[in-house]
Amino acid sequence: MAKDKEQFVNQIADIETDFPRWYTDVVLKTKLVDYGPVKGTMVIRPYGYAIWENIQKELDARFKATGHQNAYFPLLIPYSFMTREAEHVEGFAPEVAVVTVGGGETLAEPLVIRPTSETIIGEMYSKWLQSYRDLPILINQWANVVRWEKTTRPFLRTSEFLWQEGHTVHATEEEAMEETMKMLGVYKEFAETCLAIPVFTGRKTEKEKFAGAVATFGMEAMMHDGKSLQAGTSHYLGQNFAKAFDIQFLDKDGTHKYGYTTSWGVSTRLIGALIMSHGDARGLILPPVVAPVQAIIVPIAAKKEGVLEATAKLKADLLAAGIRADADVSDNSPGWKFNEWEMKGVPLRIELGPRDIEAGKMVLVRRDTHEKTEVSLENAAQTVQAMLKEIQANLLALARERKEKRVVTADSVDGILKGVEGGNFVKAGWCGCRECEDKIKELTAASARVLVEDEHAETCACCGKKAKHVVLFARAY
Repeated sequence: MAKDKEQFVNQIADIETDFPRWYTDVVLKTKLVDYGPVKGTMVIRPYGYAIWENIQKELDARFKATGHQNAYFPLLIPYSFMTREAEHVEGFAPEVAVVTVGGGETLAEPLVIRPTSETIIGEMYSKWLQSYRDLPILINQWANVVRWEKTTRPFLRTSEFLWQEGHTVHATEEEAMEETMKMLGVYKEFAETCLAIPVFTGRKTEKEKFAGAVATFGMEAMMHDGKSLQAGTSHYLGQNFAKAFDIQFLDKDGTHKYGYTTSWGVSTRLIGALIMSHGDARGLILPPVVAPVQAIIVPIAAKKEGVLEATAKLKADLLAAGIRADADVSDNSPGWKFNEWEMKGVPLRIELGPRDIEAGKMVLVRRDTHEKTEVSLENAAQTVQAMLKEIQANLLALARERKEKRVVTADSVDGILKGVEGGNFVKAGWCGCRECEDKIKELTAASARVLVEDEHAETCACCGKKAKHVVLFARAY
């Protein structure tokens, strides 16, 4: 078995010395994805898509609980729509894919394959919104988008990816801002409760905000190597898109007014966050809430009488209790199976052999701590459910510990550089000027992730002038 494990671990790069290669090895060898035939695209394989389905399920329930409904909007957008909001078109122009031929004929107007849907949805909202009685409009869509990325990596940055995008319209600025912050809070709660990833949230700088937004609020997650991953965003769009697409309503006072809009989204990038936040030298570690398989049963001495029957019964009992359980009854050796399912990140392994059955017991092995426990087969489902809850809580606790330990402060550019080179996030004062923000990034390769509320600094780490904000700087994916 030790030999099997050694051979297995050799299949993936060392997580501490070559994290980027480790990541690529893991996503391919666990069959989460494969590369698509078009450069920069990915094929999400069943195991990877099952994670996305669990993410969808959890988020969709939260969206509906806050009054949102799902709809679907077209993939193809008239090119002229993209030009109506100047900042928006400028921001997305380098990433846009354009269709110029359809049905063998040159199109009268080129069509954009959606990089995001503010424009097409804004066009429809201008038709649907008539009166204040129609407000608020709270719609979400689950869709794919295309952004022609130059440098790609599965889940983290690909030319096509899956996501959800919420788009809402409100009567007042206050209601729209409340929505923006509410959905940021929904994302944060989901990240911590379901993904076991504690996050930093806050307002983005003008440089980092969404093209066309008045304000963007981001959710940043700390990865194993100390880099940041933008895991979600919520945008207050003000009346920018309302005016560009004539989204007006007749108010109670008899006058026509422009609505205030928001948009917010997360994507399959969250799967990358899971991998890089919780993984270890053996591969994936998946939080039970979103793991496709929460418990894998490995029969020992499977050819002996009664072992497969007991395995099937245990699996049925776990499934009946709502646990996503499976049994590996292949003819591979137990050692191979242990290694395979460890690399795939299954939270709990159950070993069941003739001696265990005779004693009325089973062996539980946790993926997060590798702790092995012998427990009674009686009330197996309740025991497994309790342990899965422990694993979920422990993964969050470990991630929180890392998050708290690896945030440092700096009062100079050299301090920021030293901090990020040490694998940390860095809090530093900033005067608010774009020149200082750009210079910090140029000299440290660290960008402003979010503004830190309720903290103050005396001086800007770059120019030494009075600081207006405290910023969380980090190198980012």
